[in-house]
Amino acid sequence: MYTSVRLFIFSSLIVCTVKAVDHNNFKTCDQSSFCRRLRATKPSDTKYELNLSNLQISDSSIESELINKEADVSLKFAITALVDSTFRIFIDEIKPLHPRYQVEGALNGEPQVARLELLDRTNNEISIKSGDNKVVIKAQPFKIEFYSGTKLVTIFNGRGLFNFEHLRAKPSTEESADADLGDQAPKESEDPGAWSENFKSHHDSKPRGPEAIGIDISFPDAHRAYGLPEHGDHFSLRTTTSGSLDPYRLYNLDVFEYELDTTMAIYGSIPVLYAHSPQHTVGVFWHNAAEMWVDITNSKDGNVVSSIVSLVSGHKQDVHIDTYFMSESGVVDLFVFLGPTMQNAAQQYAKITGAAPIPQYFALGYHQSRWNYNDEDDVQMVVEKFDEHNFPLDVMWLDIEYTDGKKYFTWDPIKFKHPEAMQLNLTATGRKLVVIIDPHIKRESGYFLHEDALANNYYVKNKDGNVYEGWCWPGSSSYLDFFDPKVREYYSGLYALDKFTGTTKDAYLWNDMNEPSVFNGPEVTMPKDCVHYGDWEHRHVHNIYALYHTMATFDGLLKRSGNQLRPFILTRGHFAGSQRYSAMWTGDNAADWSHLTYSIPMCLSEAIAGMSFCGADIGGFFKNPDEELLQRWFQTGVWLPFFRMHSHIDTKRREPYLYSTDIQNRIRNALRQRYAHLPVWYTLFHEHEVTGEPVIRPLAYHYPSDVNVFDIDNQLLVGSSILARPITESGVSSVNVYFPGGAQERWYDIEDFKPYPGSGSISIPITLDKVPVYYKGASIILRKDRLRRASTLTHDDPFTLYVALDHNNSAQGRLYIDDNESYEYRKKKYLYIQFNYKEGILTNNLVDPDASYTTSAWIERVVILGPPAGVKRAKLESKKLGVQKLQVSYDGEGRSLTIRKPAVLISDIFTITLEQ
Repeated sequence: MYTSVRLFIFSSLIVCTVKAVDHNNFKTCDQSSFCRRLRATKPSDTKYELNLSNLQISDSSIESELINKEADVSLKFAITALVDSTFRIFIDEIKPLHPRYQVEGALNGEPQVARLELLDRTNNEISIKSGDNKVVIKAQPFKIEFYSGTKLVTIFNGRGLFNFEHLRAKPSTEESADADLGDQAPKESEDPGAWSENFKSHHDSKPRGPEAIGIDISFPDAHRAYGLPEHGDHFSLRTTTSGSLDPYRLYNLDVFEYELDTTMAIYGSIPVLYAHSPQHTVGVFWHNAAEMWVDITNSKDGNVVSSIVSLVSGHKQDVHIDTYFMSESGVVDLFVFLGPTMQNAAQQYAKITGAAPIPQYFALGYHQSRWNYNDEDDVQMVVEKFDEHNFPLDVMWLDIEYTDGKKYFTWDPIKFKHPEAMQLNLTATGRKLVVIIDPHIKRESGYFLHEDALANNYYVKNKDGNVYEGWCWPGSSSYLDFFDPKVREYYSGLYALDKFTGTTKDAYLWNDMNEPSVFNGPEVTMPKDCVHYGDWEHRHVHNIYALYHTMATFDGLLKRSGNQLRPFILTRGHFAGSQRYSAMWTGDNAADWSHLTYSIPMCLSEAIAGMSFCGADIGGFFKNPDEELLQRWFQTGVWLPFFRMHSHIDTKRREPYLYSTDIQNRIRNALRQRYAHLPVWYTLFHEHEVTGEPVIRPLAYHYPSDVNVFDIDNQLLVGSSILARPITESGVSSVNVYFPGGAQERWYDIEDFKPYPGSGSISIPITLDKVPVYYKGASIILRKDRLRRASTLTHDDPFTLYVALDHNNSAQGRLYIDDNESYEYRKKKYLYIQFNYKEGILTNNLVDPDASYTTSAWIERVVILGPPAGVKRAKLESKKLGVQKLQVSYDGEGRSLTIRKPAVLISDIFTITLEQ
């Protein structure tokens, strides 16, 4: 829903006018005191020094004193070896004036340590080893070098930009003005915003003074940097230290109709970055919840002339990426993932922050939403029209207008008078309901939630210790302090069916506006000097407010079902670890081709940062898409994990059945592709939970040495076996598709099965009906090709196996099946089946023989792509069916061979042999 507004208050009336991004409402680095200070840091070889005389060594870590010699301040330094080629660097003050905030809630439990071995020690250097990786720590100048095997891949403080602003008492006015203090005066005090700061009409009191941290991390030989979501930008991160770009900002903000090609902060912040070269990938994750800016310098972004001079002169061009992370507060808690591949590094990050649990099957289907469906009759009419026009639909959504005066956990007594009956009608057709609940609470006398929060001290406080009051959709609002365990317990209890009356177990949740959005706050969010549980200022915890919101919601939905049903939650604000509780979407986009284009790199960036369950509002939230854009958006959304249409209250209705027959047919075909591939999506989410691998992936993930794919972000891989190149350009009759993997790789068009070699870019003719999507040779794709009105009605439907052969005439694939909704799979109640094809024989076996699940789903067809010639029949052998002869047929061009009705249960062990 749209959020950035200009508020004019006349008595109790709020009049809202909207417009595009007003940059005056959001800070640049130069307008942010700590970013301005840290970015001005000059390389220093002498300011920080490790005291190796008091070095302490244990089985998994080393600790020492890190001294700021200029300020005579001692810091605690520790480096710990973790399992799976990961190291953790920790730096904090030894005797701080106040405790410094350390993030809680983002990690998936305490990381598992690994054995650390001391290799060498001198007066100025210590070398340690863990597994195949080595770390060299230098005392003066302070520097840490990370080696993967013998290759130097990462350097901490290689440029001497490390800066840790220790807490101190505020100097008097006279001291601040004393020019004779010289080196004894903290340099931070030279900045006028160090001790308090103004932005527009807002004043930040900064009661603890300056406490920022800057760390520089370099990546020798790296060609590209990826990650740092969320930004409306390309997948590959750009150089920010030259030209007009600000550093990438990580600060959860509600930015109205956010811009693209920018480093501006928007709704989410995940401070993980991957540096990639053809030989190696390494990742870093700064576990810090404060406002953060990150400068990127990529040597390959330098001018072309210097590169040519280096080549002509015979000198090898120095290839590297330098980064500088700047946070307003907190401690240094840095994880370094040494890969060596992008796959390894992404899995190492997932081991630290966790993977998403398997969503309920319905959540992978199509979701229909707008702000707002008018009433119960409107909801029923939409569902009936979907059925009438044969469009599958799994979820109907309700925005804020379903509530009684924007009071959450209530229903409008006129428009939604019978909410439980409405949900039962949905359930009867196989559908679910999602309703929105935001963190702002209407300040209205008699509203139970507001009264409870006041009586029990559940609200966030302002700097003076009074309940903080801001403006959001209800008007005057206060905000629940989810950092207080009592508040989370209370809030989760509100989702109980006897508390949130009118809901059923088939109602799920949408947590929006949780950056948090405050219409009249600084940068449309909460003031930094507000105070949370534990006396932490909002500045310390801002980026994890949404994480704690969804954490409480998840707990409520889990308890509501007696810990039986998997919750479904959609969030806008997010941080590292949010994937364990919720899906996310790219927020309030616009009906523009550019927003369609950028939905792909935005979700790819989220996926490698742990948030695989990502999507974008189909058709754009703002404005009205033309017919071409709408159908192309459906065709694109099919290949992103979260698939929902949503639109602004002032937009025209755009349900698919409102359009011409041709457009309906194209949208229906797109939906058919989505629903046919739901078994693929579900299997990938199972594998994501187990392995941590992202569900969607950039081409560089599986083809890391192919420099041609490093900047491709208009294509994506679904798992490793489906390559999609959505059409995000208007009026085109052909597009270039890059086929990776080399000349022996095969890619089969999923519609006509035409094979393409993996030999680079090929121009593909397209029409409005055509989207280039391909199965990788060597893959077996399991689909359900019967179109139903909802995914919940397909569980016993038959499968079709698409066997895409490679140059060795072999293929393999996996399928995961469980009850689609509960946690019984964690008790071994599932099937995980491996399928193999080799030399004309198709077989299957259970990946986990100890697991079991009963299903009546069977195999309807087997379609072999790139088949051998001359096959006359096939023979099925299974324990239950014995030996049976099967009919086969080739398509007209011999691109595929279909084996008809094996009729064997998908859970049976079988062999199908082709016969000449």
